[in-house]
Amino acid sequence: MTITLQPMTEAEFAAYQADQVPDYAQQKVRSGQWPAAEALALAQREVAGLLPQGLATPDHRLFTLRDDDGQLVGWLWVAEQPRADGARCAYVYDVVIRPERRREGWATQAFTALEAHARVRGLAAIGLHVFGHNHGARALYEQLGFVATSVVMSKPLDGA
Repeated sequence: MTITLQPMTEAEFAAYQADQVPDYAQQKVRSGQWPAAEALALAQREVAGLLPQGLATPDHRLFTLRDDDGQLVGWLWVAEQPRADGARCAYVYDVVIRPERRREGWATQAFTALEAHARVRGLAAIGLHVFGHNHGARALYEQLGFVATSVVMSKPLDGA
């Protein structure tokens, strides 16, 4: 079982955005960062700002994740970014395994493929953000060797 990173086509990119931008908006609502009524517009604006040239945006790479049979397993969006020490790193904006393919080891395979991709490109590290409520993803990332570099916490107050 191996996964292949394949550059997205324009049609795949449109389908990815149609599926994942609303999901991202809901994650921001769930985390308490955005109001539900504005979340979709905010998500669309944020993604458009990050990818002003779509698939041609410099330093951004969007991949479909495919299994040995060429079947779609998920998507990966990664950007190359400079670090404070001058090195460049890969920053994962999004990694998604299709719901019917989850719990089969594909996310681990996706990160293994990403590590190989990053090494070939001479990148020093891989970074990412994970929502605090996404316990499964957090556990996977820790298992893969990721460590917290910053933690933002919140405590809801009664009656507020």
